[in-house]
Amino acid sequence: MTAAEKKLWYGYLRNHQFQFLRQRPIGNYIVDFYCPKLKLVIEIDGETHLSKEDREYDKERTRVLESYGLKVLRFWNDDVLNGIEVVSEMIENEIEKI
Repeated sequence: MTAAEKKLWYGYLRNHQFQFLRQRPIGNYIVDFYCPKLKLVIEIDGETHLSKEDREYDKERTRVLESYGLKVLRFWNDDVLNGIEVVSEMIENEIEKI
C-alpha cells in the first residue's frame, strides 16, 4: 500500500462499521478498497495518474466499474495525506446516499 492508502486504511476504513476490503479484484481490475455491502469502490490516485493516457484509462476503468452497479470514489494522495478528515467526511456523505 502507498502511504496515502495506509493512512486511509488504518486511520478510517479498517474499523469502519461497514467492512471494506483492500486490493480486491473486480473484473479485470484491482481496486484499492471495496465494500461489497455498499457496492462502493474507493481509489487513491497519485502521480502515476497525471498523464493524459492515465486519466483516460482511469475514466474508462471507472465507467466499467460503474457498469457493474458500483459507486466509485477517487481521491488524490495529497487529499488523504493532508486532509483525511475531509476525505472521511466525503466518504460518509456518499454512504448516506446509498
